[in-house]
Amino acid sequence: MSDTNPNEGGPSGKPDQTPPAGGTRPSGGGLAMGHPFGIPIVVSPTWFLIAAFITLYFGDQFNHTRLGDRLGDGRYLVAFSFAVLLYLSVLLHELAHSVVAKHFGLPVRRIVIYFLGGVSEIEREPESPGQEFAVAVAGPALSFVLAGAFWGIWEALPATSDQSSTALLVAMYLVFATWSANLVVGVFNMLPGLPLDGGRVLRSAVWAVTKKAMTGTVAAAWTGRALAVVVLFASIWQSRGQADAGADLYTIMWAAFIASFIWIGASQSLTVAKLRDRVPRLQTRALTRRAIPVSADLPLSEALRRAAVAGARAVVVVDHDGRPTAIVNEASVTATPPERHPWIQVGSLARSLRPGMTLTTDLGGERLLAALRAAPAPEYLVTEPGGSIYGVLAAADVEHAFLHG
Repeated sequence: MSDTNPNEGGPSGKPDQTPPAGGTRPSGGGLAMGHPFGIPIVVSPTWFLIAAFITLYFGDQFNHTRLGDRLGDGRYLVAFSFAVLLYLSVLLHELAHSVVAKHFGLPVRRIVIYFLGGVSEIEREPESPGQEFAVAVAGPALSFVLAGAFWGIWEALPATSDQSSTALLVAMYLVFATWSANLVVGVFNMLPGLPLDGGRVLRSAVWAVTKKAMTGTVAAAWTGRALAVVVLFASIWQSRGQADAGADLYTIMWAAFIASFIWIGASQSLTVAKLRDRVPRLQTRALTRRAIPVSADLPLSEALRRAAVAGARAVVVVDHDGRPTAIVNEASVTATPPERHPWIQVGSLARSLRPGMTLTTDLGGERLLAALRAAPAPEYLVTEPGGSIYGVLAAADVEHAFLHG
């Protein structure tokens, strides 16, 4: 399975819901495998679990076959080779997504190969339906190209018989398995529902017609949920009346796993899209608390009294020339017992202004979030473009507006 991840989840990725108030997203674990096209490739430890499963499962399928009898335990090495070829195909699928995204100027953080396939961590939404379509369709298109190429090789190989060499039989198996797997990956990912690539194609189409990206996301997410239900009930219907109860249960369990996976991915895609729809409404001026300037040696009780009179919710420490030097930390004030307020100077509860902790009132949307991520802090000084103090922006207020609207 494969999925692009422009801040949305998928069958092979998790949603990128970066808190607006700061901090960089952790890089996560995994084995670095190079930087083709400048894109870091990471193999998650979970990949080794699925590789082991493929090795054991397909190795056992060779039992009592012409190739299996010749290979003995070597059949597991052939099965592992298929696992490697499969995930190389997934990597190329993801590279196709990422290279097209970079062509449009969309930053790609990395590609992760793991248990359920791969994910391209594209850090910004496409800006148009055309970009969305191109990025989404690139992966399945390459999978179909790989399927066709390996099918052509398979057709070119000579027919096998009992006298054929073991090397030829192994080559036939690996080539057949690889073109079949790429065909399945391409077809599955083009199913029209988020979080699959076909869902993003559907999203681009609805977006193009309605001129609203959110409408496209809602349509594709609900189609994904419907697809999950169809997958589950289709497996149950197909398995009814089968004589082998074990195979029947196995099929239903896998279908349930895939269905839940699609349902959760579609739901996460919808949730993240709703959050991102709120980003343009995040405006510094509207979220900033009114503040009063005070000297560092002023008692906390007096500073709070002045703030109450002025209707302010924040206090900024200024020097003798009136230049801001620190912000009184709200959490520190809350933790100070009221009886100590007259004896505590505000300077002792203030956080010095560092580079990046001063914002201007004209910041908003993505620019505001980028500024908060660049310099994580609980509060920020907000000034007018001319430099005069406007107030204090609390990171908690931005987070609340982002999560709850």
